Amino acid sequence: MARPIWTGTLSFGLLNVPIRLMSGERRNDLHFRMLDQRSNTPVRYERVNADTGEEVPWKEIVKAFEYQKGSYVVLEEEDIRHASSDAHETVEIDAFVDGKDISPAYYEKPYVLVPAKKAEKGYVLLRETLKKTGKVGIARVVIRTREYLAAVYPQGDALLLNLLRYAAEIVDVGEYGLPDKAAADYRISPREMDMAVDLIESMSGKWKPTDYRDEFRDKLRKAIEKRLKSKGVTTTVDDDEHTPENATTNVVDFMALLKKSIGAKERTPATKTVTAKAPAKASAKKSPAKKVAKKAAAKKTASRKAPAKRRRAS
Repeated sequence: MARPIWTGTLSFGLLNVPIRLMSGERRNDLHFRMLDQRSNTPVRYERVNADTGEEVPWKEIVKAFEYQKGSYVVLEEEDIRHASSDAHETVEIDAFVDGKDISPAYYEKPYVLVPAKKAEKGYVLLRETLKKTGKVGIARVVIRTREYLAAVYPQGDALLLNLLRYAAEIVDVGEYGLPDKAAADYRISPREMDMAVDLIESMSGKWKPTDYRDEFRDKLRKAIEKRLKSKGVTTTVDDDEHTPENATTNVVDFMALLKKSIGAKERTPATKTVTAKAPAKASAKKSPAKKVAKKAAAKKTASRKAPAKRRRAS
């Protein structure tokens, strides 16, 4: 089972529910490495001083804000710590709003809230109350030192926590000069509107997420498998770099793919060895044939060596 990001509490009013914050998404991206095509060795990114071209060690790197082109103000670690929230391992609900009032554009990243042992009562109480009222809890949560705005809402038997974008992060669609007049102003007739409605109704159905797959990823995996079978592994990379977050599933799938392809290659020679050994029992009886074969081989060897002697003599 996956490990919790942290273990803490979900609080609203005077009620505190012990919970575990779990990831609510699984990234299945295929991660690629850049190789030098001349030798199939990995290409590394290095921290290089823009003036001297020398690599800069991590201990010499500081964080800075570029307040104007080419001008920076350096921040100390203490400045960043003071900006961080003091509330850790807590989902603190500040208010409840109607779920339909939150635009989908605000939702950013899902997590699952899992009740701790013997905390089911408070968990179920909040879940069922949110279902009954259609409300969503607006909360603040700290994940890895940074505070986020979040929405807490029910889905089936779960309480989900979805990080929200702030209003300043959402683009005002009015900036794009969209058509804002009535349909008639664009010469759309009632008949055309009715036909469009009929078309949409004929294509309508229930939302089933499992009906949809990442076709690009599927085709790319097939291409990788085909390359593995035809060429094999081109290079072995000894890499101690940090594995990308949430890449676990992708790595496991990919390792299975590699083992499957390499295993298929290893079984082929074994089959050839078995067929080669099949007539071995009759080898004693066919010794004259072996002698003839040896003589023929000796003649061929002599004929190959003869030109070499002539070349040395010339």
